[in-house]
Amino acid sequence: MVVKALAHKRIVHKRTKRFVRFESEDYPHKLRPSWRRPRGIDNRVRRRFRGNRPMPKAGHRGDKKTRYLDQSGFRKLLITNEKDLELLLTNNRTFAGELAHNLSARKRATLVRRAAELNVRLTNGKGKVRAEEKKE
Repeated sequence: MVVKALAHKRIVHKRTKRFVRFESEDYPHKLRPSWRRPRGIDNRVRRRFRGNRPMPKAGHRGDKKTRYLDQSGFRKLLITNEKDLELLLTNNRTFAGELAHNLSARKRATLVRRAAELNVRLTNGKGKVRAEEKKE
């Protein structure tokens, strides 16, 4: 049986475009586009001059009730061991587990099996178990 999330209000993203770092396109070898606040005294973006890129404000933030929700209506919790899975046992309608990227294939498979027993949803727990089931 697949676990369904609790009912929640509709998720509305006020802005889906990412904020880009000032002058990151001019120096692709030096500056990554991930947002950093400009702090220079003459900076056009910081001073919010017309015709320049937008700067994040408090108003761009999402609704508090739906802030860290997944598209499926769950919040994520990073899973690194079985103890983390046990935490989700009581909160399996609000939180979904996400297996850490640095887990071995064997540990990942055992965690996926245990999650199925506990009726806990995993966001990235499909590929390894299917390959293991085919072997048997």
